Amino acid sequence: MGFDILSLALIFCARVLDVSIGTFRIILVSRGFRNIAPFLGFFEVLIWITALGHVIKNLNGPVSYVVYAAGFATGTFIGMKLDSLISIGYQSLRIITTEKVTALPLTLREEGFGITTVTGRGMKGEVMLIYTTVPRKKVKHVLEIVQELEPNSFITIEDVRSYKSGFVSSGGFMSTLGRGAVKRK
Repeated sequence: MGFDILSLALIFCARVLDVSIGTFRIILVSRGFRNIAPFLGFFEVLIWITALGHVIKNLNGPVSYVVYAAGFATGTFIGMKLDSLISIGYQSLRIITTEKVTALPLTLREEGFGITTVTGRGMKGEVMLIYTTVPRKKVKHVLEIVQELEPNSFITIEDVRSYKSGFVSSGGFMSTLGRGAVKRK
């Protein structure tokens, strides 16, 4: 039983490519970037049909099934990595600190982040809540500032599907890709 190495390589690469595109497409849709999804979906299915055609030609070899599945798994991994590398979209951070007087709000504002502060009551007394919405690629910078100034803060991070008015720091081209579907007026 001979295997056509070129066909197996094509099956694997096609699955990696189409599943990477599919994973990334689903992530974009879930974040509200719907403008680009149909375009990506077209190429995803075109590549998938090519891969499936090669698998059907090699029905006598279970190796092609394994290669097909391995391409799927690899494509899923690459799609998720692509999402974290490109960092499209926005995230909201909720920072809770027990310090009554802190340099954190001032520092975040000086760094260009729009923030809202609220005084609240936690389990052990008064707390300060700081809310901000930033491009995903700037979240790491905010976390570094918080770690430096208030290392014991409690922080939650959530994806933002849409927002309406207010001040959101600019994230450049990639954070505004498909912004018409994200920013609500």
